[in-house]
Amino acid sequence: MTLSTTDRPARRASGAVVPVLAFAGIVVAVMQTLLVPVVKDLPQLLDTSPSNATWVLTSTLLSGAVATPIMGRLGDLYGKRRMLVLSLSVMVAGALVSAVTSQLLTMIAGRTLQGFAMGAIPLGIGLMRDMLPRERLGSAMALMSSSIGVGGGLALPAAALVAQNTDWHVLFYGAAGLGAVAIALTLLAVPESPLRAAGSFDLPGALGLSAGLVLLLLPVTKGSDWGWGSGTTLGLFAAAVVVLLLWGLMELRLTAPLVDLRTTARREVLLTNLASIMVGVSFYVVSLVLPQLLQLPAATGYGLGQSMVVAGLCVAPLGLTMMFTAPVYARLSARYGPRTTLIIGLLVIALGYGGGLGLMDAAWQTVITSVVLGAGIGLAYSSLPALIIGAVPASETGAANGLNTLMRSIGTSVSSAVIGMVLADTAHDVGGVAVPTMHGFRVSFLIATAAVAVGLVLALFLPRQRPASRPQLRASSEEDAGLARAEEVLRGFRGRVLDAAGAPVARAKVTLIDRHGRQAGATLSAEDGSYALAVPAQGPYVLAARAAGHGPLAHAATHTGGDHPVDLDLPLPGETVSA
Repeated sequence: MTLSTTDRPARRASGAVVPVLAFAGIVVAVMQTLLVPVVKDLPQLLDTSPSNATWVLTSTLLSGAVATPIMGRLGDLYGKRRMLVLSLSVMVAGALVSAVTSQLLTMIAGRTLQGFAMGAIPLGIGLMRDMLPRERLGSAMALMSSSIGVGGGLALPAAALVAQNTDWHVLFYGAAGLGAVAIALTLLAVPESPLRAAGSFDLPGALGLSAGLVLLLLPVTKGSDWGWGSGTTLGLFAAAVVVLLLWGLMELRLTAPLVDLRTTARREVLLTNLASIMVGVSFYVVSLVLPQLLQLPAATGYGLGQSMVVAGLCVAPLGLTMMFTAPVYARLSARYGPRTTLIIGLLVIALGYGGGLGLMDAAWQTVITSVVLGAGIGLAYSSLPALIIGAVPASETGAANGLNTLMRSIGTSVSSAVIGMVLADTAHDVGGVAVPTMHGFRVSFLIATAAVAVGLVLALFLPRQRPASRPQLRASSEEDAGLARAEEVLRGFRGRVLDAAGAPVARAKVTLIDRHGRQAGATLSAEDGSYALAVPAQGPYVLAARAAGHGPLAHAATHTGGDHPVDLDLPLPGETVSA
């Protein structure tokens, strides 16, 4: 097993890194809502049946679910920026394929390629952790995590305007153009992370997880069409359970698995991922209900009779509020921690859905509901990566956040299936057309409220993080940021890297390895040979040091978890090795 960073440290992160990565996340989110304004017209546009047309949406969901944890792990192993660019490139290729076709199978192939871009969210979060100083990390991760909602909210009115006034294929050309801009900006402004995880890519694990996710999500998304009690639906659910259990047993036997299930089973990681599913459920309900309510004819007695564009504009504050919530989250989390911020976010979501039950009589009322829900969902989404990052080693952030993003996708998939079934079962038949009812809309809001309540219970059982383990820490001033860095060093190892004669060795690579053989940190020694490495937790570690012209050194040491650093000089052997 090898442990390594890149031989060059990452370039100093410029001020453009955060907006560029957030823009990439927004572009990815646009792909998820791109076809919402024309979804009801897809059967006619593709000359196919309604059940076949739904594959245009389902294919993107399935490929995104499969790609998210896989791209996160590949980013940990081979470079997060490299995999981010690859994800965006596949998305651009898929958008161009869809832009030039009206054939169902070719359209599904293009949409499948577009789904691979979902891996960009956890990759962006991982890059931020690796490059940004702690005082900037909280608000940056909040913006990146919320970008999926921001992009979705902003894309609705824009896509509606395009679809209403031009050929619908222009949507894909626009998406390809945005993706190309995101790639160019990433290459120009975002340096590669120097951190690398140990081991090699677990191809059998990737294939097993992909098969299990497809078997699980396929009946979730198509169950309403096939029938929830049909042999196909139940058979696929049973097959998913078997495949995922066998996959889990295989992963537990590997030294470098695709997903470290032991880490995933930790209380803070497991509860955060389960809460993520509930947040995903609640997020998608408003996206399904309000646009339909706004566009239903006023002749129904409850529809608001708005155009496609106006409906998109009324829901757009959902995404805008999520974006503006990021700096608010950073301050709340720095003071109270991401656990408390998640709880506050869930309470605000509950308030939004509870109040929304009585705010369905005018377009301006839906705007209020969108703003409140956007604030709550923004706080909740922003808290999730911070909770995950605070509980896993630095070398696993890509894979861990990929899995967390997958949990949110599962939540939105479940929400789509359940709410679609509720609206269909409560609809009125008007001239052979199923028209959703106000009763169905209100039941959907109650389901979202119940999901939030479950998420709130899960969040209350999350362990409280010590201030030293919060990735945001203090961020309100340079003085606080300096204190945070000082506290971090106090809870780690420090010393100097020396040669055989006792002289300092500059730019020696020092790697911190935990008791599981995983990289827990890495740094380069300064000109005077000094180094400092924070520890994620108390316990035994190995410090491995090497430099050009010197032999490697591995030194075992234990950190007891106190507030004093462990002083440890690392003398490199005198014999030379090839550089």
